[in-house]
Amino acid sequence: MNDQLSERVQRSSRGFSKSQRAIAKYLQEHPDQVAFMTASRLGATVGVSESTVVRFATEIGYSGYPAMQQAVQEMIRNKLTSFQRLEMTSRNIPTDKLLDAVLGQDIDILRRTKENLDREAFYGAVDALVGAKRVFVLGAGSSLALATFLAHYLRLIFDTVQLIEATSEALILQQMVRAGPGDAIIAISFPRYSKKAAKALRYASSRGMTAIAITDSPLSPLAAGASHLLLARSDMVSFVDSLVGPLSLINALIVTVAIRKKAEVSEALKRMESIWDEYGVYEKVEDS
Repeated sequence: MNDQLSERVQRSSRGFSKSQRAIAKYLQEHPDQVAFMTASRLGATVGVSESTVVRFATEIGYSGYPAMQQAVQEMIRNKLTSFQRLEMTSRNIPTDKLLDAVLGQDIDILRRTKENLDREAFYGAVDALVGAKRVFVLGAGSSLALATFLAHYLRLIFDTVQLIEATSEALILQQMVRAGPGDAIIAISFPRYSKKAAKALRYASSRGMTAIAITDSPLSPLAAGASHLLLARSDMVSFVDSLVGPLSLINALIVTVAIRKKAEVSEALKRMESIWDEYGVYEKVEDS
């Protein structure tokens, strides 16, 4: 178990009943299974009641079983391979329940992202971006999709936006060699964290750039190099990382920066619309 969860169990262990000791033992030995078990299923597996499982979670300091389960999921995210994640989902969630399970988890991720977002950090990042000369955007792995989306819309707001190719550390640094004070970088990474993104953010900070990290935890390796840390929930759905939380945060970032630069953005959008119409970029749909 991770340090925090292990400490909670250890701190409360003297007062455990026989049933609670059985839960603690199973949790320690099989965290990958507990991560996706309902309280009733865990109880049935260990041989105790569902209410005993819920009381165990509150006994060790969580608000309830879902909060404890989230802690278990976060603990194993960085340790499991993609294959192990797929096997775990196949074992714990029936096929006919997958749609509801995935959609339900995404809804919960959005709720927790909204509840835990640091508003001061968010608007601090907006202020930094509004005054930036150039903006660099970096995302590796599954975060590349987020970075591409973000760069696409930032190009409607800023004159110079560069989506950094993250194929190698050397190439990343080559693309940033002329960057410095007055420029900003937004680096995005979620478990399993990208070493390249973390190193790029530290390099950007050393060059005097404004460094904005979009990640999931203050313990993320991106946090150390960031002058502005934006946290969004990103839990695992099988071998897929759910990115609805960071995507929603990115949407808010784009909209807020655009409103802050409304006069410039409005003129740019009018010119873009004229070009799109002239060259027939979009298919026109006639009213029926």
